Amino acid sequence: MLRFWDPILADLAGERVDLAPRRFGRVVACDGGLLEVSGLSVPVGAMCRIAHGRDLSLSAEVIGFRNGKTMMMLLGDTIMLRPGARVCPEGHPGMLPVGEAFLGRAVDGEGLPIDGGPQIHSHREWPAGGRRTSALDRSPVRETFDTGVRALNALTTFGVGQRIGVMAGSGVGKSVLIDMIARGASADVVIVGLIGERAREVSDFVERHMNAEKKDKTVVVAVPADHAPNLRLRGAMLATSMAEHFRAQGKKVLLIMDSLTRVAHAAREIGLLLGEPGAARGYPPSALATITKLVERAGNSAASGGSVTGLYTVLADGDNQDDPVVDTARSILDGHIVLSRDLAQRGQYPAVDIAASLSRVMNDIVSPQHQQLAREFRALTASYEANRDLVLMGAYRAGADQQLDRAIAMHDLLTAFLSQPAGELIDLDDSAAQLVALLG
Repeated sequence: MLRFWDPILADLAGERVDLAPRRFGRVVACDGGLLEVSGLSVPVGAMCRIAHGRDLSLSAEVIGFRNGKTMMMLLGDTIMLRPGARVCPEGHPGMLPVGEAFLGRAVDGEGLPIDGGPQIHSHREWPAGGRRTSALDRSPVRETFDTGVRALNALTTFGVGQRIGVMAGSGVGKSVLIDMIARGASADVVIVGLIGERAREVSDFVERHMNAEKKDKTVVVAVPADHAPNLRLRGAMLATSMAEHFRAQGKKVLLIMDSLTRVAHAAREIGLLLGEPGAARGYPPSALATITKLVERAGNSAASGGSVTGLYTVLADGDNQDDPVVDTARSILDGHIVLSRDLAQRGQYPAVDIAASLSRVMNDIVSPQHQQLAREFRALTASYEANRDLVLMGAYRAGADQQLDRAIAMHDLLTAFLSQPAGELIDLDDSAAQLVALLG
């Protein structure tokens, strides 16, 4: 019993006594989830506690200022909120909790445990917006990254410190693919941010990964879709800050964000509440800028020698690859994997469209022979898909195109190479060897 109180007593002993007068404000307006508070001067990003009855309280985050009032957004529902409620600041503005105490745990956007375990005690903090460094502090990608997926290892080889996007419509297999990568990847720490996803998917992911052998080096930050937009955005920042913290210790970190589109949706809700115009198909400029800021925080660090390999899923609304979020992510990422609904409907899983997928660092980290074979595979796949209708109708005459003849003859082998059961893992060396055996 005494051991249970030890971390709490240690926290109390380490806290500094603040003798400054406590300042508070009052709620004067509530419009949806947007609050106006008077009499309180705190910076953007600060967390506040709103008195809610005798024993209850609500959390809110400062998102802006207007006409001498502080604009806040609740991290929960506005039910039973009353005018004149007392608002008190708490914590350190702009800082998020990080540290080894979070390893093996599942937390929400505020860093509070959701796995039924004990309270997490960590005195380490990291800026919510990251620590900006020089562009030359980002060392180049020179080491291969093993995903455990044959199609990705052989044809779109990733590198340690690369930022990759998995782009597809709903129900095509993005979550299954990142689940395979999370199990097959080799990393010192795995940070998983499940932002704006289904609560059932969160519980399934935690059940699978928090009981596996990688539990002690995995952190799950989960904020389901029914939570407030600023809490979803805060969850994405917490996951990224956690990855930066471990990178500063020289560790190789895999950061999985599912999904980047839900983060943009949360930023869009906040931007529209603040009166920003929906410039790009309803997305205000700040929403698309949020994506860029999050993605740019991943990468290699020349100072510490650590790395953050970012894997971001991007939901293409209506399978539209020209969606503003998809287009913005594609332009800033170092590579993208496109999943095709047509391939998924044919029973090919993972449904990777190799012709549309790209790794921008592959040529720097694999051998010339590997590059040549990967290009040859792409050419055969693209040739068959471009003439698929003619071949199925019997309108193509054999011998008219030598490359297409070869693609038709090898179609079953090419499709089998791209397919892989969800429970099977194939490392990088085996993937390259199988590619050589197929086309060498």
